Amino acid sequence: MIEPRLPKYQWGQRVQALADLRNDGSYPDAEVDAVLARAGEAGEIVQVGTHTETNTPVYLIEFAGLRVIGCLEEEIEPL
Repeated sequence: MIEPRLPKYQWGQRVQALADLRNDGSYPDAEVDAVLARAGEAGEIVQVGTHTETNTPVYLIEFAGLRVIGCLEEEIEPL
């Protein structure tokens, strides 16, 4: 079993997208591959969870008050 990796970021922290975040098919209200948040767009972490298969942190981030998107650490950086 893989040991869980501790999250680098916390609930309520402001972050920005490092690249365009595209729908991988898990966001039902948008076309697959549609841009959900642009590179540099700011958001706030509203929940921190763990991907059960890989034991890596997953962050739910609210961007511009419009969408909550699941992101990995390598897709975001703190503001």
